[in-house]
Amino acid sequence: MLNVKNINQYYGGSHILRDVSLQATLGKVTVVLGRNGVGKTTLLKSLMGLVPIKSGSIELDGKAIQNATPYDRARAGIGFVPQGREIFARLTVAENLAMGLAYKKAGTQVPVELFELFPVLKQMLGRRGGDLSGGQQQQLAIARALAAGPRLLLLDEPTEGIQPSIIKDIGRVIRMLADRGDMAIVLVEQYYDFARDLADDYVVMERGAVLARGLGRNMEIDGVRELVAI
Repeated sequence: MLNVKNINQYYGGSHILRDVSLQATLGKVTVVLGRNGVGKTTLLKSLMGLVPIKSGSIELDGKAIQNATPYDRARAGIGFVPQGREIFARLTVAENLAMGLAYKKAGTQVPVELFELFPVLKQMLGRRGGDLSGGQQQQLAIARALAAGPRLLLLDEPTEGIQPSIIKDIGRVIRMLADRGDMAIVLVEQYYDFARDLADDYVVMERGAVLARGLGRNMEIDGVRELVAI
């Protein structure tokens, strides 16, 4: 579904991503790990088109998208859940979900499945996003990204600042979405145990480059915990 080859990205004179390559496959979770400041968030923003790459290629379902706009990438089937959630605090839950359908035909309904995945949202449709707890906002952000039915879901640290019970719920949803087999998931995560439990494949970054990669089931024997320890 996603094939990234040797992408490079700069902020001013700083070389942020250095020949980064990765793949994401339908039905699998590809986890990207690394210490703070190694380029994980920049990688996701580059995949979504929010920051330009200097060189390299990004293919989605066999089609080159490195020059496509963010909205064209969304139309092509990429859903993005940014770090910090970035929901619309003054809009209601229902309005936030509707924003996920912005490029769909008028009258397109929010999929009922979203309320099966996140039951709390159905109870809070009229409540403003800014009035939700951090965990509820994270569930809303994920549901908004899922509303249009993406085939590639990019998640940037969905456990950040979230209570343990909701972390478990989010993990269960991610695994369920992958196991359906019609979506590829790229998960950037700092919480090692959460990442290990979900990973089908892993990539470790350091100083903007890929330091290690492998199968999720081998993360312990590959010493990934030590590679990402602060």
